[in-house]
Amino acid sequence: MKITILTQELKKGINFTERLAGKNLTLPILNNVLIEAQGNFLKISSTDLETGIKWWGLSKTEEEGKITVPGKILSQVVNNISDDKIEIESKNDTLFIKTKTFKTQIKGYTSDDFPVIPEFSKEDFIEVNAEALKNCLIDVVDIASLSQIRPEISGIYFVFKKNEVNLVATDSFRLIERTLISDDYKNSFKEDIKFILSQKTTKELINALQENQTQVKIYYGESQILFETTLNEVDHPEINLTSRQIEGTYPAYKEIIPSGYKTRLILDKDAFAKQIKLAGLFAGKINEARLKIENNTLEILSEDFELGENSSTLEAKIEGEPVQISFNYKFILDGLNRVKTKNVIFELQGASGAGVIKAEDLKDYIYVVMPIKK
Repeated sequence: MKITILTQELKKGINFTERLAGKNLTLPILNNVLIEAQGNFLKISSTDLETGIKWWGLSKTEEEGKITVPGKILSQVVNNISDDKIEIESKNDTLFIKTKTFKTQIKGYTSDDFPVIPEFSKEDFIEVNAEALKNCLIDVVDIASLSQIRPEISGIYFVFKKNEVNLVATDSFRLIERTLISDDYKNSFKEDIKFILSQKTTKELINALQENQTQVKIYYGESQILFETTLNEVDHPEINLTSRQIEGTYPAYKEIIPSGYKTRLILDKDAFAKQIKLAGLFAGKINEARLKIENNTLEILSEDFELGENSSTLEAKIEGEPVQISFNYKFILDGLNRVKTKNVIFELQGASGAGVIKAEDLKDYIYVVMPIKK
């Protein structure tokens, strides 16, 4: 193998792929990345057997070939190169890296032992705006909670319908649903496509969706899923992220979302968040903030026996029954911080029911939070 590639391109490819190449004592080959020269492209691959990433970048290829080298070492070497171009050559399982002012060699391994990353039939696919998908995933990814007992709620639930996408996550104390509706959304499947993706892989997907990308294609298999982005310069894949799906059936989350309310508030989001944050200073060990709604007034109270207590009132448009209810203030803040509108809707189901946070005039965001019960 012998190629020349722009340094910035190589850095981008390594930074995408080496994140999966960790310290694996059982299978040392997984600590490596696979480097291949194919036509006018350099291809770099890595996998942890659950997730696989392939990256392609334009290069000048003099000789095709492939080699595996330790990902961390390669990353540290390349990220410290300041020259514009890099020459890469492999001989006798050794990778030679050379620039105008720098040269090094890294001991590699034969590529024969590198795991095969699954291939997909590309007859049917889903296509969605990359930036919109990324923004929705950022909202939901941190809500999922690792669970050995219920692995299905450890991941993000993807539902691709004919005209919209639902992204869902829960940690049993709260649940979030983001809905993506876009004019350039395409779905060639006849049925809804549903799968659960691990939180770790979802974070890798967020990292892979760059600002300058327009669309991402999604290919579905019975146990695997593939996300593909395309190079801007030519019609060729740039990143393929392949992952195993989490087995199991996701909870019937629609049944958890209340269909109505007993009390409804419309508030200024920033003012509400500020008062909740202030209440959090005196929220005690269980992070309790108490909401008291009566006489068309919202009062927010908190008390810590060691620090003191706090009370504040907030203007709101209120309809429905008076109620007193307590929430974990951090959970309320998490819900408010994801709202993109000036005003927020907060619906309650009585003193022991769930609270629901929504964006005013938008139907693309629902956040359900359970109260603190005494």
